[in-house]
Formats: sequence, C-alpha cells, structure tokens
Amino acid sequence: MIRRGFVEIAHGQIHVRTAGGGDGTPLAMIHQSPGSSKQLEGLVDALAGQGRRVVAPDTAGNGDSDALPQQAPSIGDLAAATFEALDQLLAGPFDLYGSHTGASIAMEIAIAEPARVRRLVIDGMGLYAADEQAEIIERYAREIVPDLEATHLMKVWHFCRDQHVFWPYYNRTADGRLPNGLPDADDFHDFVVEVLKAMRTYHRSYRAAFRHPKRERLPLITVPTLVVCSPSDMLRGYFADVAALVPGARTADLPAWGTPDFDAHVAAVIGAFLDEAA
Repeated sequence: MIRRGFVEIAHGQIHVRTAGGGDGTPLAMIHQSPGSSKQLEGLVDALAGQGRRVVAPDTAGNGDSDALPQQAPSIGDLAAATFEALDQLLAGPFDLYGSHTGASIAMEIAIAEPARVRRLVIDGMGLYAADEQAEIIERYAREIVPDLEATHLMKVWHFCRDQHVFWPYYNRTADGRLPNGLPDADDFHDFVVEVLKAMRTYHRSYRAAFRHPKRERLPLITVPTLVVCSPSDMLRGYFADVAALVPGARTADLPAWGTPDFDAHVAAVIGAFLDEAA
C-alpha cells in the first residue's frame, strides 16, 4: 500500500509517497516533469514488492509540494530541497532513481552526497545541442495562468495530451509524431490533475532541467550508476551519450511503453542492479 504524507523543510512542505519496508537499503525515486510521484506509483509498487522501502517525493513546485521561493531555481536548488526532505525520511545510505528532470535532480544529489547515495539509476536524460536547448527553453515549458473563461484547463489538457503524441509537444507535424499514442483514460486523467495542481509553478523545474549543464556534470558522478531507457522514450537518442559521460556506468534497455507488466519488467532490471553485492 502506498501511503502519503508531508515533510517540513526550510522553504515549506514536500509531499511524499512511501511504500514497502524491510532491512535492506531503501530507495528514493524522483519523478519526471511535469507531473508528480503519482506517475511513479506502478513502479513504486513493483519495487516495494521486492521487499525494499521506497520513498517518492513530489519535487518542489510540482504535485502537492510547495514551490521554492526562487522564480528560476536551478537543478542544484531542487536537488538541495529534495535531499533535505529525504534526509529526514531515510537514515544512512539509500539508493536513488530519477527519470528525466528527476534524473538531473538525482545525479546532483549523488554528486553532492556520495556518502549517502549508494547506487544511482538514470532513466532518460536529454543532452541538447545549443540551438535545440534555446528553442526548448523558450517554447516548451510555458507559463499558464487561470482565467475566467477556463482556457487554462484546455491548455493544460492539450499540453499533457500532446506530450504523448509529439516531440517536442508543440511540433504537431508528421515528423514530430511519437509512436506510442495516449495512455488509458484513467492514467491520463491522473496526469492532468497532477499538472493542474502545480500549474502556476510546474515550468520552473522544467526550465531548470533544460538549462542544466549535464555534459559537464555527469562525469562528476562517483557512485555506481545504471543508465536505462525505453525505446519508446523521446530521449532515447541521447541514451548512449549519457552513459558514456558517467564514469563506469552500465546500461540496460527497458521494454517499450505499453508492454504488458511494464512496471514489473522495469522493476526487475532496477532491482537486479540495486541488489548486486557492493
């Protein structure tokens, strides 16, 4: 059973989902933008089912977590806030997983706290060329504000929908089409609701991830690292380059999105890496 709660840190509250137990090394999981740890629930369940304690916070300014006071926080700022929450929840070393924006946050925690992070899993990360980065920063994570005609509701709905259909989501052409299509209606509804909760601040962590100098930072990772990616992931093209930048990193392919028992397959890959002898 996944339980929910809040942790008080310096800037406010961090919302967190927890599951499982046991005496082994606990696992912290950091979600991708623009949703929340709600989108990791299936994987949290599967990994907790292996007999480990799993903790999944909503990053600051996403889901039910308070935003940082900075209007343009860095990934370092988000990592510091996330670690402040994890430090209260997890005594001693822990394993760490991050997806997309969460992968950037996770790697900065691993760089800053190598005595606390035992093993790191990076699931999907973009290494954008300068022109691509500039365009994405300008266009991808737009600010959305409420209005009395409720157009903000449709903006969020279409933003979330088109993320599943196009890359980037605003490239609504045949060339931009992704192969997988939409998730089921219940999962998509949950995704939209989580983005709506943080509509005023969701763009801050997104922009931080797009600005983050990953090529310079990845070689600073010193903990054992597994880099994984699904062939369905829009960031798959960067997979090999990300792994090559992390000293001693190992790689593993994940199944295509929509594969039956997808979360169980991913949990098996991650669990095998985490359970190896140090």
